[in-house]
Amino acid sequence: MNAVYLVIAALLVTAIGYRYYGAFIAAKILALDDRRTTPAHELKDGTNYHATNKFVLFGHHFAAISGAGPLIGPVLAAQFGYAPGLLWLLLGSVIAGGVHDFLILAASIRRKGKSLAEIARNEVSPLGGAVASVAILIIIIVALAGLGLAVVNALRDSAWGTFTIAMTIPIALFVGLWMHKIRPGRIVEASVIGVIGVFAAVIFGNAVAHSSLASVFTLSRQGIIVGIAVYGFLASVLPVWLLLTPRDYLSSYLKIGTILALISGVLIVHPTLRMPAFTPFVHGHGPIIPGKLFPFLFITIACGAISGFHALVSSGTTPKMMAKESDARFIGYGAMVVESVVSVIALIAACSLFPGDYFAINLTPDKFAALGMSTTNLADLSRQVGENVAGRPGGAVSLAVGFAQIFSRIPGMRGLMSYWYHFAIMFEALFILTTIDAGTRIARFLVQEFAGRFWKPMERTHWLPGALGATALVVFAWAYFIWTGNVSSIWPMFGTANQLLAGVALAIATAAIINAGKARYVWVSLVPLAFVATTTLYAGWRNIFDNFLPLLRQPGQSLPAVINVTLTSVGFIPPEEKRFAERIPGSIPPISGKPERKNGADGIPLTGRHGWIKISRLRILQGGNYGQSRT
Repeated sequence: MNAVYLVIAALLVTAIGYRYYGAFIAAKILALDDRRTTPAHELKDGTNYHATNKFVLFGHHFAAISGAGPLIGPVLAAQFGYAPGLLWLLLGSVIAGGVHDFLILAASIRRKGKSLAEIARNEVSPLGGAVASVAILIIIIVALAGLGLAVVNALRDSAWGTFTIAMTIPIALFVGLWMHKIRPGRIVEASVIGVIGVFAAVIFGNAVAHSSLASVFTLSRQGIIVGIAVYGFLASVLPVWLLLTPRDYLSSYLKIGTILALISGVLIVHPTLRMPAFTPFVHGHGPIIPGKLFPFLFITIACGAISGFHALVSSGTTPKMMAKESDARFIGYGAMVVESVVSVIALIAACSLFPGDYFAINLTPDKFAALGMSTTNLADLSRQVGENVAGRPGGAVSLAVGFAQIFSRIPGMRGLMSYWYHFAIMFEALFILTTIDAGTRIARFLVQEFAGRFWKPMERTHWLPGALGATALVVFAWAYFIWTGNVSSIWPMFGTANQLLAGVALAIATAAIINAGKARYVWVSLVPLAFVATTTLYAGWRNIFDNFLPLLRQPGQSLPAVINVTLTSVGFIPPEEKRFAERIPGSIPPISGKPERKNGADGIPLTGRHGWIKISRLRILQGGNYGQSRT
């Protein structure tokens, strides 16, 4: 199978979905209006609430949501063949993931940038909000631990990767100062400076790795953990415009640039997919994913199609920096479909390996030997990248080898596979770290909101003692899991919890649509909610009895087992029953017949040329919010 067809399909499906389905949601359900003041202007404090250019904010948002999930998930799901993952990535991103991200982002903007837990508290019930708060906080900590663990494994004893990642921090600080203090508003100048700086760091990283400075940047596992914890702490408490936003903005250039280069490489090289469309493991008993295609594919690809973590970003840092409402579609829906394309490229890279080589890399030697398969190019691949790639589970190494293969086959790039391999490892680490900084800040907001119910000063996100204390608590929690955990104990919990959170977010979005008097469009969120809830709860049930409870019998795995079971069981807790009508402060009678044409308070006609009342505009003029008032 020629991989070019997959790339063309991904670009067409996501572009059509953004152009038509995204526009439908923006116009019919959300009625975006730039006359409405966003939290970035209303609550501007220069630290957390700060109006940001939509392209800069897109860079931050995309960098924050695109962690390891869109890269590692499709690589692991390649065990089932390329067809199941491809179909779920394309269909899921358009009808589920984009809807999920867009609706939650709009709901948060209309509620002064409140978090998902607070939205749940207002739209569902106090009990629903409390359950969501606990579940979300645990999910964030587990997710950050899982992502951080991947960074530790990628950067450990790697002077080149550590130097490049470390240099993005002072570069980002300089870019932030340039845009806001030295040359305010000069985004193009700052972008050029930042991009040059980032690529210089990548290029000179190789020289540093072979110089006397190599020992400075060659850190042990524990050293990398401490370094990541310090960075996560600083990124959470410093003003967003100074470090987090410019660093994520610059990282997005490298991410998107690399993906565009990979797309170009696929179009030039025309790699052949060596993995079949479907493998025998769709029926279960797979060496990487033990369960059947349904439902385990849908928790293995935890991002790229739909991800609950995106709801945390869409109700965390991003709504607090949105300059105007109309940017929400470009940032919310747009970033999701771009991430889907990234996942398709990752799937292509993994499936371009011969099946034997793919499994030899992603399995320990004893498990691979039990398969009875033989390798094809594994020895040659190890020679070309300069290190043994066999027996390196987790997906990161096989993805890097696949990327390097594509790049090295481009005319003029032959003989550079070792360079491209290490560049890909650094590229993956950069993806993950940009999620860690935003995720830590989001968790800090959540802790402060929750603590603010008991002590009001904690609710103020700009109160420094509260910010420092909440951040320290969050960082310590996820750093502890990295210090004591491993991939096998963290990643399964992350996959199930992430999709469980997506189901919670879609339920909240559904409640918001009904509360807004838009029940005729409730299918937009209800259809993906039904599918995600069914697959995730069933997968969670199987995980509890097949994967999590057996951990109790393993030394040192009792705590992860308890957290796994507890977190998965949260999805079975029903929210407090409360009719939506009782939560609506006021409503207008159903409209019947053909109303007479009349104008609103600002002279804007309330009826269209076909006589239908422009309900969404009326609601906006009356000060109603999506999900808060009935029209």
